[in-house]
Amino acid sequence: MRRICTLLIVLASGLLAACSTNPATGEQQFTALLPASQEASVGAGEHKKVEQQFGPFMTGPMQSYVQEIGKKIVPHTERKDIQYKFYVLDNPMVNAFAVPGGYIYISRGLMALANNEAEVAAVVAHEIGHITARHAAERVSQSAVVGLGAAILSAAVGDPGVGRAAGLGSELYIKSYSRDQERQADELGVRYLSRAGYDPGAMSSFLASLDRETKLDAKMAGRNANDGPNYFSTHPVTAERVADARTEARAYPQGGRVNRDGYLAKINGMTYGDSPKEGFVKDDVFYHPDLGFKFNVPTGFRVTNTPSAVIASDKRTNTILVFDAAGDKQKRDAMTYMTRGWLADKRLQNVESITINGMKAATAAYGGQVQGRNVTIRVVAIEWSPGRFFRFQMAIPSNTPASIVDSLKKTTYSFARLSASEKNIRPPRIKVITAGSGDTVQSLSRRMVSGPYREERFMVLNGLNSPADLKAGQKYKIVVD
Repeated sequence: MRRICTLLIVLASGLLAACSTNPATGEQQFTALLPASQEASVGAGEHKKVEQQFGPFMTGPMQSYVQEIGKKIVPHTERKDIQYKFYVLDNPMVNAFAVPGGYIYISRGLMALANNEAEVAAVVAHEIGHITARHAAERVSQSAVVGLGAAILSAAVGDPGVGRAAGLGSELYIKSYSRDQERQADELGVRYLSRAGYDPGAMSSFLASLDRETKLDAKMAGRNANDGPNYFSTHPVTAERVADARTEARAYPQGGRVNRDGYLAKINGMTYGDSPKEGFVKDDVFYHPDLGFKFNVPTGFRVTNTPSAVIASDKRTNTILVFDAAGDKQKRDAMTYMTRGWLADKRLQNVESITINGMKAATAAYGGQVQGRNVTIRVVAIEWSPGRFFRFQMAIPSNTPASIVDSLKKTTYSFARLSASEKNIRPPRIKVITAGSGDTVQSLSRRMVSGPYREERFMVLNGLNSPADLKAGQKYKIVVD
């Protein structure tokens, strides 16, 4: 035990020697496990992973515009050793993040939510704040040190479980500390906004929009705003955080560049929602122009489009539909692929060969569980081409109404190849309009694509607290076909 204590003392001495003062925050930090000299190489590796996950970045005017905004902010930051790079993700989620080395990412969905250039600049400044504050290096170093301490403790008592417990503790500590890092990045972002000549109040106004967006999204999905992985689980937005950003902004000269009309002109016509490259829903039909197929989505089902699968769910009955694709090197027929390949380990029932719009297919069912509930899992494999299948998997609880079951069946039989004209179909887009003297939130929202909560979606999209905030002669965003 004496040797263990000596080792811990030596370790602690080394940690203190590795602390340094951050020029942006003025605070002492331990970042020895990710020194500034290594951030560029680490960031380059992470950048490749980001591109693999999100696909090709957007290019053209939108990318150039974000780069221009970033270049206005960078000269006013404390770290001159960073070469910043800015990218726009062709993704509908409201998202933004940074990785070491100066890589900043914001999503197309975030740009659709923003209402002026200053709000986009606020997001960029916030992410730059994470880099100047060296939050990533701090988290890596803290995590590794706690993990090392856990390993020493495990060796001392001869119980690996202690190490696992300590590791869990370090994870929870880092997550809670990340909330403090978010607030600090807000403070730095407001500082950089003001220095760059932008309205420092744009940070709080955009955070307020983020708060409204996550609450409406949760309402539409039938879940609590804090449930499930999304932007807000790593970038928590609270009334306190919005108020803190508003208070912070008052410490700087008021006013500054906002550029609302210029920004709206930039995003006018921009794709809203999923990209054609990933497929999208339009009028209850999922289209994938690049791959050349479509299928109907059951009415009332909420669709989540991920890189690996399309997931549709009905919150009323907890019915879930998953659509994906798979290859078969043996190039078997649909029945053989299902029974001897894909689902060979399942006790399949009602196995049947079928034809769907001229394509050979097979279907079967088996029992399973979803979230502790017994369900019938109905599967369909459709042969798109030799060795390539599209698949439907449906988890159907025992009390699901017959109408829902019938709609799922119609979905699978609606799968078809796109016609020549359908391959030119495009997803909804942002359209900028000017409110007339007699216009209201209700009248303008009726001009948007159909769907639930149209008035609320219009208000969130335009940063309106109440219908009374609508002003004649001002420009607003709507979503159109």
